[in-house]
Amino acid sequence: MRQTILPEIRPEGQKLINKVKVAIIGIGALGTVAAELLLRTGVTNLALIDNDTIEESNLQRQLLFQESDIKTNKAKTAKQHLLKVNKNAKIKVIATRLTIKNINLLKNYNLILDCTDNLETRFLINDFCKQHNLPWIYASAITTHGYVMSILPHGPCLRCFLKQASMETCATSGVLNTITTSIAALQVTEAIKIITKKTITPKLYYYNIWTPELRTINIKKNINCPICNKTEKK
Repeated sequence: MRQTILPEIRPEGQKLINKVKVAIIGIGALGTVAAELLLRTGVTNLALIDNDTIEESNLQRQLLFQESDIKTNKAKTAKQHLLKVNKNAKIKVIATRLTIKNINLLKNYNLILDCTDNLETRFLINDFCKQHNLPWIYASAITTHGYVMSILPHGPCLRCFLKQASMETCATSGVLNTITTSIAALQVTEAIKIITKKTITPKLYYYNIWTPELRTINIKKNINCPICNKTEKK
């Protein structure tokens, strides 16, 4: 791979990439791009978690899908397309919604990518990963802007800075496909850093592709965070 020439990767980093197991929750605009980028990077052990079906409106930004895929399950269909990129990839399809009852399946993976579209699931991921010392990467995108943050076991968590959901949705406010693609690419770049054991600082990245504007926001632990306080007292 040409990326092994990079000083950031090198052959030793590529070995780590080839061995890692990654779970992607939400196989939509962010998840389809993230899954394909990870696979082409060399991550061949993936879990795709989504119970949703493909609609015509998804095709504008969910880049793995095409018209013939409409009305099929996103995770199952994504697997079919990804295997055309690498037929030897180990891709597990979990065609169900992630809940408190089945979230233990995440224990089988080294890194979790949040590509969902609702805060309830994100907090569920956050609390579970904090409890079990799993790294995960938060990502969201709407209209022309988005956010990405790596959340590590001993750093600040999602609840330290995010309190409530925005009322905006892609259906009501719209979304540009270039921002979902860009945010997914930034999320995967953060994933590569974690996988190759680079130093990660607790920063929230904000990107507006229209302006364009990229901001880095330093995040600190909230002394009143119920999840951080609970897990660190163990």
